[in-house]
Amino acid sequence: MQIRDATIHDAEGIMAIYNDAVLNTTSIWNETAVDATNRVAWLTDRQRVGYPVLVCVDESGAVLGYASFGDWRAFDGYRHTVEHSVYVSKACRGTGIGKALMTALIARARALGKHVMVAGIEAGNEASIRMHLKLGFEQVGLLTEVGTKFGRWLDLAFLQLTLDRRTDPDAPPAA
Repeated sequence: MQIRDATIHDAEGIMAIYNDAVLNTTSIWNETAVDATNRVAWLTDRQRVGYPVLVCVDESGAVLGYASFGDWRAFDGYRHTVEHSVYVSKACRGTGIGKALMTALIARARALGKHVMVAGIEAGNEASIRMHLKLGFEQVGLLTEVGTKFGRWLDLAFLQLTLDRRTDPDAPPAA
């Protein structure tokens, strides 16, 4: 397996993983499948603002998982914080791909000088929460019944990872 920056040629594979999560899981709180054009636009938007979209591919180039981050909130005061997403194809869950993608994504956030990475995870997704905790994230909050899917209320767990130890937000992060 290889982790690399996504290209528009990966849009179909990203779309398949995204749509499986939309249609069959509570990982994405959206109920509408998307097409490849939508994923190309999403990918292009992320890359245009300098944020990575990483894919894990097999030897044939098939997308096994993907990860990205974007601004946590749109206000200037949040400029050092990002929120990420990581998704792995159903057939490859539990194989370490999510952890590998996250490790690479965390390195990218640090390289961009980000200070905190936030994860919003459906509270019943114990595997994802466990993986994040192993990577050093701390659970910092729980919002109950803030979402709905498949006819039930969903709780949202917030986890965060502090990426550096600087005390002055205007200082460059230590190398």
